[in-house]
Amino acid sequence: MDMSRKIAAEFLGTFWLVLGGCGAAVLAAGIPGVGVGYAGVALAFGLTVLTGAYAFGHISGGHFNPAVTFGLFTAGRFPAKDIPAYWIAQILGGLAAGSVLYVIAGGAAGFDPSAGFASNGYGDHSPHGYAMMACAVCEIVMTFMFLIVILNSTLAAPGYAPIAIGLCLTLIHLISIPVTNTSVNPARSMGVAFFQGSWAVEQLWFFWVMPLVGAGLAGLAQRWLASPSTDRQTSQKLAS
Repeated sequence: MDMSRKIAAEFLGTFWLVLGGCGAAVLAAGIPGVGVGYAGVALAFGLTVLTGAYAFGHISGGHFNPAVTFGLFTAGRFPAKDIPAYWIAQILGGLAAGSVLYVIAGGAAGFDPSAGFASNGYGDHSPHGYAMMACAVCEIVMTFMFLIVILNSTLAAPGYAPIAIGLCLTLIHLISIPVTNTSVNPARSMGVAFFQGSWAVEQLWFFWVMPLVGAGLAGLAQRWLASPSTDRQTSQKLAS
């Protein structure tokens, strides 16, 4: 597949993930009596990945997340030379989604992005005040398990993998929204942080480092966990 098409697919998939997930958080979660709440936001993130993977996975692999790209690399299933292009596409897709969400949300009276704008945070900016260490463990472990599900569901049942991946991301959000507002995706964090404009930008480094650590560890673990012959066959398919 031509690289320009892969980049476009990653841009659109990440755009959809951030717009759908963060859009549910900003626009629909807090409406008194009828808001979707944490469960609705969790489901929205899962649905964006599920639908995006089916829509764009056959073009780019459906990463939509710098941590996923890095985890696939450390697992030996993605070439290092393609990481910068994927990361740039994912970052731009996230920022584009944040821009669209900012315009939509700004149409309501009293909109104040500095109040949070679905940003991720730790310490005083954790939704329920979780300490930095707790947030670090949460992001590393959640991203680790996300990558383990991705790496193995795409081996065991490729046609159904988007369902497993979407449900996994939903579960991750159900667990960790109260802790960090759930990142496990640096492009998702970056897509809204600049619109919040203060503490979210200051803490953005954390939501790059921790998901990348978790993803990298998962990729290394996968080299042992999966049989070499199965992983080699999958790598050949992904490269074709």
